[in-house]
Amino acid sequence: MDGFGIPVTGVPFVAFAPSSIVQHRTADWIAIRADNIEGVRHEAFEFVLKATSHHLLIANERAEWYDGESFVDGLSQSRVRVWNRKMAFVPAGSQYYGWKKPRALPRSTFLHLDPRSSLLQSELRFAEIEFRPRFCFFDRDLWETALKLKAQVENSARNQSAYVEALSIALAYELMRMNDSVSPLVSRIRGGLPNWQQKKLTQYIDEHLAEDISLSSLAELARLSPYHFSHAFKQSFGVPPHRYLTCRRIERAKSLLANRKLSVTEIGLDVGFSETSSFTSAFHKVTGETPTDYRRSVA
Repeated sequence: MDGFGIPVTGVPFVAFAPSSIVQHRTADWIAIRADNIEGVRHEAFEFVLKATSHHLLIANERAEWYDGESFVDGLSQSRVRVWNRKMAFVPAGSQYYGWKKPRALPRSTFLHLDPRSSLLQSELRFAEIEFRPRFCFFDRDLWETALKLKAQVENSARNQSAYVEALSIALAYELMRMNDSVSPLVSRIRGGLPNWQQKKLTQYIDEHLAEDISLSSLAELARLSPYHFSHAFKQSFGVPPHRYLTCRRIERAKSLLANRKLSVTEIGLDVGFSETSSFTSAFHKVTGETPTDYRRSVA
C-alpha cells in the first residue's frame, strides 16, 4: 500500500484522497488509458499521479477552486483558481501531485498515453521525444480530440476500435505539434494505397463486418504503420477508415432490412453493433432515417 492506502501497481491513474470525493468512468485501449472523473462533494482533497511510465494529458471541463496547489516536475507551483476549459500535460517520468478545495464540482478527463505503444512508435517515434510539462493552457485541436476520446469512454458499442486508435494517433500528433516535435518524416503525407491493397482491405472488411475491426489490424494487412495507413487510406477512399467501416456496415444493413424475417436488433448484431440504440444512431447519421423507417420505405 502507498500513502493513499492504494495497492502499488503499474497501472497509471490519478489517485484522490479521500477516494470517494470523485466518481470514475475508465477505458483501457491499445495506447491510452482514459479516466473520466466527476466530483461528488464540495470537500478539500489531495491527489497524486500513480505510476509515471505514461504521459498524462488532463482536460478540465469544469475546475474552480477556493484554494489549492498543483506541483509537477519542471514547473513552478501553480495556484491558479480557475481551470475551466484548460489543460495540463505531465510527461512520463514526472511527479504530479497537489491538493484542492473545490468551489465547483470538478469534471475532467485524464488521458494516460503509453509512449512505447506499437500504435505510436513505428512512424511517430513517440518514445524518443522529450516532452515539456505544461499547466493551464488551451489548444483547440488537442481539446476537441480529448473530448472525442472522453465520449468513447461512455460509448459501450463494441465496434469502436478503429475510431479510438485513429483518435489516439491524432492526439499523439497534436501533442508533438504543440511540443514542436513534428519531424519532416511525420508531417509529409505520402500517396494513397495501390490497387492490390485496396482490394485486399475491402474484401477483408466486408468479410468481417460483424467483428470489432481495429485500425492496427487493417494497417497490418496493408503492411504499413497505423499512422501512414490512416493517411493513405483516406487518400484512396476519400474518408477515414472508421467512417468507411461504418458506411459498409450500414450498406450491409440496408440489404438485410429487406428481409422481414430478421429483426432490427438481429441485423444490428450481424453488422457489428452490440446495441440496438448504437445501430439506430449510426444508421440515422448515415441515411437520415431510422432502420425501421428505412424498412417501411423499401416494403
